[in-house]
Amino acid sequence: MSGEVELTDSNFDAEVLKSDMLVMVDFWAPWCGPCKMLGPVIAELAVEYAGRVKVGKLNTDGNSVSASDYKISAIPSVLFFKGGKVVGQAVGLQSKADLKRQLDGLI
Repeated sequence: MSGEVELTDSNFDAEVLKSDMLVMVDFWAPWCGPCKMLGPVIAELAVEYAGRVKVGKLNTDGNSVSASDYKISAIPSVLFFKGGKVVGQAVGLQSKADLKRQLDGLI
């Protein structure tokens, strides 16, 4: 996970809600096929947007509190946070171009 922050229920508040920059959070699980396909895209975006966007991954299997707080009912789900608030989301397998469009519109 180069460039990505591993998020947990215990560090979610500090890493996401209190971040000074835009945060993209990938809610995923190891058994989820589409999540595995999205993983490399998330990793590429973490490198491309380094310094401008914080990119985090939250394994919903071990961190159900955060997933429940944001009503994650389908994975992969990508939520965008700015100033501690959700400002965008993408549910299901997304293309890199679609995620870049969302990021560019939020930066």
